[in-house]
Amino acid sequence: MSTPVTPGSPSTTTPPPIARPPIRVLLADDHTLVRRGVRLILDGEPDLTVVAEAGDGAEAVARARDTDVDLAVLDVAMPRMTGLQAARELSRRLPDLHILILTMYDNEEYFFEALRAGAGGYVLKSVADRDLVEACRAAVRDEPFIYPGAERALVRSYLERLHRGDGLPERPITEREEEILKLVAEGHTSKEIGELLFISAKTVERHRANLLQKLGMRDRLELTRYAIRAGLIEA
Repeated sequence: MSTPVTPGSPSTTTPPPIARPPIRVLLADDHTLVRRGVRLILDGEPDLTVVAEAGDGAEAVARARDTDVDLAVLDVAMPRMTGLQAARELSRRLPDLHILILTMYDNEEYFFEALRAGAGGYVLKSVADRDLVEACRAAVRDEPFIYPGAERALVRSYLERLHRGDGLPERPITEREEEILKLVAEGHTSKEIGELLFISAKTVERHRANLLQKLGMRDRLELTRYAIRAGLIEA
């Protein structure tokens, strides 16, 4: 028999929890099979849903601007605009958007560059099935996520730099030069690059000359090799 509730006394029934809408995710990777696999992982969770996909960084920026998303999951190496370049652009244009880097590169330089670009987490593709879901949740809570095992190496490296009197790694080239370097290495002409970046071909040539001088290189071939080493394009 149920216990009567007298007038004015608090109800003994606990109110049901308020259902929250799932986290809306933008997924950007230039490999369709990778996107499909990652989407299966995320859509399998009740609090996560992929609402948009992109095949390169430029498309990711465009999709984020015309779609209501809470979190952008970006690959590093993509055509036209890398995930790190896209992260910088999204941080400027959509400061409330949470960003997570999903990459195959277990690389300290990329990790620090991701933080500079505004990302709240860094997850390796090799352990995405284990770490990605929690990383997405942490990013939306504004909690940093570093894949397990990386913390000790990062802290050791940072302490070594402090001991030597060094700071964090410096960027060898500017963000604009990096954008142009990537497009040059992908084979775009100065006119095409100018149209993509909304600058004149003459300005592109000036940046290209600055790149050659700053990096001590002579031609496009050497710039392309540098872009591959820097992870701007894939070999």
